[in-house]
Amino acid sequence: MANLNRRDALKLGALASGSLLLPISCQSRSYAKDAGSPQVRPFTQQLRIPPVLSPVRSDDTTDYYEVTMRRATVEILPGLKTEIWGYNGIAPGPTIKQRRDRQSVVRFINNSVGTPTSVHLHGMASLPQYDGYAEDFTNPGQYKDYIYPNNRPATLWYHDHALHNTARNVYMGLAGLYLVYDDLELGLPLPKNEYDVPLVIQDKQFSSRGSLIFDDQGEKSQMGDVILVNGVPWPNMKVANRKYRFRILNGSASRSYNLSLSTSEPFTIIGTDAGLVGAPVQVSNFRIGMAERYEVIIDFSKYKVGTKIVVHNDHPDNNIEYDGTDRIMQFEVVRTESDPSSIPPNLRDYQPIAESLAVRTREFRYERSNGLWVINGKTWDIQRFDANPQLGDVEIWRIFNNSGGWFHPIHIHLIDMQLLDRDGKPPFAYERGWKDVFYVGENESLRVIGRFGPNTGAYMSHCHNTVHEDHDMMNQFMVGTGGPDPITTAPAQPLPAPPL
Repeated sequence: MANLNRRDALKLGALASGSLLLPISCQSRSYAKDAGSPQVRPFTQQLRIPPVLSPVRSDDTTDYYEVTMRRATVEILPGLKTEIWGYNGIAPGPTIKQRRDRQSVVRFINNSVGTPTSVHLHGMASLPQYDGYAEDFTNPGQYKDYIYPNNRPATLWYHDHALHNTARNVYMGLAGLYLVYDDLELGLPLPKNEYDVPLVIQDKQFSSRGSLIFDDQGEKSQMGDVILVNGVPWPNMKVANRKYRFRILNGSASRSYNLSLSTSEPFTIIGTDAGLVGAPVQVSNFRIGMAERYEVIIDFSKYKVGTKIVVHNDHPDNNIEYDGTDRIMQFEVVRTESDPSSIPPNLRDYQPIAESLAVRTREFRYERSNGLWVINGKTWDIQRFDANPQLGDVEIWRIFNNSGGWFHPIHIHLIDMQLLDRDGKPPFAYERGWKDVFYVGENESLRVIGRFGPNTGAYMSHCHNTVHEDHDMMNQFMVGTGGPDPITTAPAQPLPAPPL
């Protein structure tokens, strides 16, 4: 397929959207108890774990993977068929597991979804040309090889990042987990293998025939009335009476969650977006915005076989509440096992960045203005850079949300940062770690601090309510001078692709 310019790519994306997603005007909607989706009895389907992707080959330094973006027809709601767009035809996509500092090359092939894509490995310090820049399109009939350094042990995720189409593309299924391990983490006595479980939480809306409905309510938010975990509506997970580690990703377009257990027992937080925290923290509940990741330990040893524990959602402000969105999933204790795992008092060396190291403070205001989602009064402009930190600079960014009508989870590409304060008060205990997404609540201001690197070049920052991002709450910053061009340095290539 010939290369498409930006305008043609966006037109093609709009056509793909119209061909797959039923227009809301054709659906029967009820805002009192649900959004019109077929009813599903919670906790009747078992949790599924996304498969781990094997490399097609490996050498001394690098593992090579191939992933194809495909339309597929799957059963999400019992007895109904749903079309998704999935990596390798599944949603969530296959999980990639890598060791720290071992390079990976991942070939993403776009040959059936019918819309331009761009893959962002969220949380990776990728070079600009491999970061999923919003206008670095892989058009239908093309592929692109992304090179990742795997220099951060953490729970990451890969997802679509195409300009003005991210919300719809991810909502249709283009998202998957990417886990990086290091020797330090593997040497800790934390739960491992089948007791280390990923949980991708999403909300969806369906027609009576099972088709996904994407309704952004006038470019504001997409709120579904069916909660999926790993693609299963309100699943049940059978567990042993021992400790489990859960890697929780909020993969929703616009919904945030406040999670707790029906038994009122605590979660033990051991990790944030960018990996393990310095020391474990026990909390009775925690808030998780879109694209945030938290790693928690739940100890089921105190429960008798037969006990059922529900993960509840106490809706944060400015989320549409439906009858079923106050619960996420259920754990069912079904067997007794010995437990060799434990939670050490110290997990990883964590040193706060001293404010005195900051060479400057910048301010960014995330607002709604004249029907547009803006940052400092401006929308996305590929020609404009709103910050130019030099390589190695430490900066403080003050992030404002001046409205009581919405919240913004703000994602800053390339670097991990630390939250200094929220409205002048200390962060929540579970937020005290390295992060790349910051929940800016209603009428809040946050200060975050970070060191810019290890790469130079152009990177994006945006709201991760992907509806806001698409319309056009995104800007970019330039680290240092020069750096690889994110579009022209490693452009997508036409199919067929040569062997990896």
